[in-house]
Amino acid sequence: MSQGSIGFVSLGCAKATVDSERILTELRAEGYEFSDQYDQADVVVVNTCGFIESAVEESLAVIEEAVGTNGQVIVTGCLGARSDMLMKKFPSLLAVTGPHDKDAVLTAIHEVVPPIHAPLYHLLPPGGIKLTPRHYAYLKISEGCNHKCSFCIIPSMRGRLASRSPRDIVEEAASLREAGVRELLVVSQDTSAYGIDLKGDADLLLGKALRPNIVQLSEALAELDMWVRLHYVYPYRSVDRLVELMSDGLILPYLDVPFQHSSPKVLRQMKRPASGEDNLERVESWRALCPDIAIRSTFIVGFPGETDEDFQHLLEFLQNAKLDRVGCFSYSPVEGAIANNLANPVDPDLAEERREALMATQARISSERLQLRIGTTCAAVIDEVTSAEIIARSYAESPDVDGVIRINPSLGVKVGDQVSIKITDSDEYDLFGELTTESEQI
Repeated sequence: MSQGSIGFVSLGCAKATVDSERILTELRAEGYEFSDQYDQADVVVVNTCGFIESAVEESLAVIEEAVGTNGQVIVTGCLGARSDMLMKKFPSLLAVTGPHDKDAVLTAIHEVVPPIHAPLYHLLPPGGIKLTPRHYAYLKISEGCNHKCSFCIIPSMRGRLASRSPRDIVEEAASLREAGVRELLVVSQDTSAYGIDLKGDADLLLGKALRPNIVQLSEALAELDMWVRLHYVYPYRSVDRLVELMSDGLILPYLDVPFQHSSPKVLRQMKRPASGEDNLERVESWRALCPDIAIRSTFIVGFPGETDEDFQHLLEFLQNAKLDRVGCFSYSPVEGAIANNLANPVDPDLAEERREALMATQARISSERLQLRIGTTCAAVIDEVTSAEIIARSYAESPDVDGVIRINPSLGVKVGDQVSIKITDSDEYDLFGELTTESEQI
């Protein structure tokens, strides 16, 4: 007798992806099968995002489609924190849970499609079920956030900072290594703050004391001989030590720093935890420590009270900082955010104009930064192989959020291979190159 079939949709950020992977792993262990068709599943689970209005709209559209096609729908994730709204809009929902509530999701599934036998852990691949390609994986090191940014409702949905133990994280990373993962994408709401809630208590790992802070954790992960890429690193002074690890070749020289703005006034209105007054100095110091470092950031324009002068300050910051990769959002009110009550809201059309102007500015900067790499050779990993081209990434490109390296098809190259590529050309966001050596499996 076969187990029930589950339809699963995972939306939102990398942290939500990890939540989905944990639910899917448990379901596979219990013998459930999965379906990519709503109408062929016994129940559909939608892991939602509620960070910005566009994400809310996408989540609602997916829920509506699942309800209309299947009818047996369970909602989880960040938007699940607004259960009253969801149940009013979709009264037929079987259950609504908040983020990282695996047990509640499993309980709801069991009520609709009861498990018929004991968990079948032999069905699990090493490292569990992953929604990413075999050669890279997200590694979530903490939940929640202690900050009170006025535009964000994540703390109300995911709670305060709750760091995992260093031992637990390193053991998971080692398991992923055994499963074939060769690149760890370290994620949390504030990676720099990892461990401050654990009071400095050390774990013993292989006879060594491993204290819960991001520097020692990065050093421990580096010992696994994998690419270690850090995301969502707030610009505290302690980041200098991480950049030193990058310079020493222990972790990838890649830094994802959510600056959000440059104007001190706007940052104060946003209640950001790090001042913007010396962020340019920090960027310059990081590049002095590690000249090859690739720096990525995200920004919000059109925030309430943002003036033309504030926006010009941001453009000048970009022109001076010359960040390698930038994402930008027009501010949109999210239910429950403090910023909704701030004075002097910016007209949405003006906010969109500013977003387009910022991205046009960044396109020129990105193009200039990429041109500097023409003629250089770099190690890269293969993400995709088609008859038309090969898609690869180096240390400077994170999956899904950055550009890629495009090369002509080549026999014998497989997804997950590590290759050497000579960069021959570039455009605003992507690089073009050619293989210089035979590929090696990593």
